Amino acid sequence: MIVDCAIYRDGRRTEGPSDLSDALAQCRRGPYDFVWIGLYEPTEDEFDKVTEEFGLHPLAVEDALKAHQRPKLEVYDDSLFVVLKPVGYEPKSDIVTAGEVMVFVGDSFVVTVRHGEEAPLADVRHRLEEEPENLRHGPTAVLYSIADAVVDHYVEVADELGTDLEELEAEVFSPTQGGSRHTASRIYAFKRQVMEFRRATGPLAQPLARLAGGGLSGGRVPFVHEKAQPFFRDVSDHLTRVNESVEGLDRLVSDVLSAHLAQTGVRQNDDMRKISAWAAMAAVPTMIAGIYGMNFDHMPELHWFWSYPAVIALMAVLEVLLYGLFKRRGWL
Repeated sequence: MIVDCAIYRDGRRTEGPSDLSDALAQCRRGPYDFVWIGLYEPTEDEFDKVTEEFGLHPLAVEDALKAHQRPKLEVYDDSLFVVLKPVGYEPKSDIVTAGEVMVFVGDSFVVTVRHGEEAPLADVRHRLEEEPENLRHGPTAVLYSIADAVVDHYVEVADELGTDLEELEAEVFSPTQGGSRHTASRIYAFKRQVMEFRRATGPLAQPLARLAGGGLSGGRVPFVHEKAQPFFRDVSDHLTRVNESVEGLDRLVSDVLSAHLAQTGVRQNDDMRKISAWAAMAAVPTMIAGIYGMNFDHMPELHWFWSYPAVIALMAVLEVLLYGLFKRRGWL
């Protein structure tokens, strides 16, 4: 469905176009005029009109309709196609959710396609409409603002993940909670969320590098103003810091999981030593009682008056000696 549609002339919003062909023709006559159409999870029929009027490439249209794309940048004859993956994070449930934003940029038009609930397009449009001096730069300003908003939110999500990881780390090394049977599953689930976040941020590095004038091809990307390269370079720098933070989180989660498993192994060894020590202490009186429980007539001390208290005393002395020995060795 079409969420919003407007013509921007000299940085100012005007009424939406009644006919896309006429609107595009009018915008191409003005140096700072362009059409911005926003769609949310459009169907193929809904997108056919836009595709026909703006001459969008069929491969890019297919990607925009099906979604589930990696962040990327594709250059076609009549347009530029950029895929970004905005993310959200719910600290209470420790779940990272990802949406998708597809941006078609042409000489006098911008078409944005949103999938999911995490895209900040409405806020970007409202903010730009309050800054007509930025909108005067045309479709490039829209692409930059969307990329900047997405990456800025990456920074917030990375900070929230870092905070939650500190809490998880404190739980692992807590003497009371570190041995919880649910700790390992929580660590693994958290690592899955970091990986989900990484799928959104990692592949975006190369497209932003190209928009900033770098990358393997170098030079300016078509339909993007050359003077915008420093701004995309700033967004790329922010993304680099996010990716470094995500890599650090991923390594730290693996280290925390390893530490938890090592602690569990040590704790199990301690438990086994305690069990072994108590079993050894129980074996001595069991052995003595077993010997004197055999039904033989001729056994030493059976008819002695002090036999029973002597055997009990012997058991008690041996138990005390064994307890002291295991205690000194840290088994109990």
